[in-house]
Amino acid sequence: MGVFTFVVKNSGGEWKAKQHEGELEACAPSSYELQRKLVQAALSSDSSGGVQSSYSPVTPSSAVFQVIIGGGGGGGAFVGGGAAAAPAGGAAAAAEAPPAEEKKEEKEESDDDMGFSLFD
Repeated sequence: MGVFTFVVKNSGGEWKAKQHEGELEACAPSSYELQRKLVQAALSSDSSGGVQSSYSPVTPSSAVFQVIIGGGGGGGAFVGGGAAAAPAGGAAAAAEAPPAEEKKEEKEESDDDMGFSLFD
């Protein structure tokens, strides 16, 4: 599994990115095109599995972009309620999502229901 983290900055109408603790770099006229180039650069370094990416703006002219390659199911590893982990395919798990569990309303018990009082 490879994790590639990039610091992204807009300077003079051009978006530039440099890998944090690495040597990969790219530039493009838009942040969207830059993200596509960074994913391709990361894939050229490590093509061991599926690709996930995350773009987090920090200011209007800077962001953090992360590319994760490999690592299995992709985001939905724990569905909840004691469900099993998602299979490595990721897409198959999304296509076969289990129905949502219905919530049971819990009633608050009173002291009378417990058979004793705090003041006995």
